[in-house]
Amino acid sequence: MVAQEMISKDTIVVVSKELAAADLGDDVAILNITNGVYYSLNPVGARIWSLIQEPRSVRDVCTTLVAQYDVDTDRCEQDAIALLQQLAENELIDVVDDASARS
Repeated sequence: MVAQEMISKDTIVVVSKELAAADLGDDVAILNITNGVYYSLNPVGARIWSLIQEPRSVRDVCTTLVAQYDVDTDRCEQDAIALLQQLAENELIDVVDDASARS
């Protein structure tokens, strides 16, 4: 199960297919179709959401965010991993691959 997996900067994630999402200005509203629960993301969370519409590693997401926002790489990775872990636990994203698990 996705919620059991620990996400690292080498993990590749993608938005789950079992949901509906809508842009609300700078924010995003998400409906998990399976359980009927709504979630919302602030502007930075919404940017991460937009970046993982296609499978992408956490490292690649952070590279983009560091270039766009005033944040250092370590802080970005910590915060992005925390958010993505929550999204995975709520079955809003799928873990496609974790390169670190193969090394």
